[in-house]
Amino acid sequence: MTGRLVLLLLVGTLAAPAGCSPSGDGANGTALRIGYQKWGTYSLLKASGALEPKMREHGLTVEWVEFPAGPPLLEALNAGSLDLGHAGDSPPLFAQAAGVPFAYIAASSASPESSAVVVRNDSTILGPRDLKGKRIGFVKGSSAHTLVVRVLEKASLAVGDITPVYLSPADARAALEGGSVDAWSIWDPYLAAAEVGGGVRRVASGREYVTGREYYFASRVFADRRPEVVRDFLTELTRVKDWAKVRTAEVNRMLADQTGIALGAVEKAESRRNRYDTGPITDELVTEQQLLADRYVELGLLPHKIDVKTAVVRIPFGGKE
Repeated sequence: MTGRLVLLLLVGTLAAPAGCSPSGDGANGTALRIGYQKWGTYSLLKASGALEPKMREHGLTVEWVEFPAGPPLLEALNAGSLDLGHAGDSPPLFAQAAGVPFAYIAASSASPESSAVVVRNDSTILGPRDLKGKRIGFVKGSSAHTLVVRVLEKASLAVGDITPVYLSPADARAALEGGSVDAWSIWDPYLAAAEVGGGVRRVASGREYVTGREYYFASRVFADRRPEVVRDFLTELTRVKDWAKVRTAEVNRMLADQTGIALGAVEKAESRRNRYDTGPITDELVTEQQLLADRYVELGLLPHKIDVKTAVVRIPFGGKE
């Protein structure tokens, strides 16, 4: 099976956003093309408007393209439609196994409470062991996938003991509410919106199983040819995140306006988010990712072993090495 086919199977029904099409080598272009997710800290940088003036110094405009999850974002990067992006722990592993030419450039601090496995309030599922034989909705190859694997393993269950249903966040919530799945593995802000909307409860919280970390990456050619742009991008991202740490109410309003999510859900999600520190890819993080990749190979979820450290590019930024 080719790497391209593996990635297409991974993405499944998550189509790339309209208007996101290959536009040649971004490293030689005049636009910095950034893929972002609704709740990643990239969305805060977008809302702030702080990046655009800095990129003009490099002769670049900035194009922002929203994605529902990490796997389709990485598929767009593979197609040459993006220069920068971000995702949780699993999508880069599947992408590397599929031969996507990307590079890890930095990571956020951990935020484990930002993800959970939830069920309807009237469900008979009371804990992880009750997931046996149930249908669980989640995005394949996402951090929600990692959460499902680890919840099952800690409950002495195997992946084969449940029926995975691969759905986008919006479709998975509808499936849970409609009863076509029994549980849903998901992250904020979708998790917070469902909790504030009522009708769901947690059966497993991320803190017990995952780090909830964001990984930041670039296309390999962009990282190699434009390290100065990557450096300034990460520096601006760090500055905005430092600003956000001390302006909670303002950040909540900004994100509610930016995402269209109700302020109450934004406040709930932000109250447990701890992704406002940005650091380099350390040896410890490489080991963390490598262990997860090796486990995915053992489970048959990755087609072959990968070497995570070969996908790391170290570009100092903001005084960090």
